[in-house]
Amino acid sequence: MHSPAIYEIRVQERLDAQWASWLAPMALRHTADGETVLTGRLRDQAELHGLLMKVRDLNLLLLEVKRVEPERPHTA
Repeated sequence: MHSPAIYEIRVQERLDAQWASWLAPMALRHTADGETVLTGRLRDQAELHGLLMKVRDLNLLLLEVKRVEPERPHTA
């Protein structure tokens, strides 16, 4: 079993805010190029695959899926 991780999923289309609840727990943000970036903490690989199925069901062009490593505190 994989531990929770933060993911960024980039799609070519600009998604309206109305999709935010359906794509929860992901937050939506738009780029200057008109793309949408979904960012959020997912519990495991099963939740990631479920979210990717939603992207597929919306017929969105998937550009990137990236696991984002959280910042580690600096030690002195």
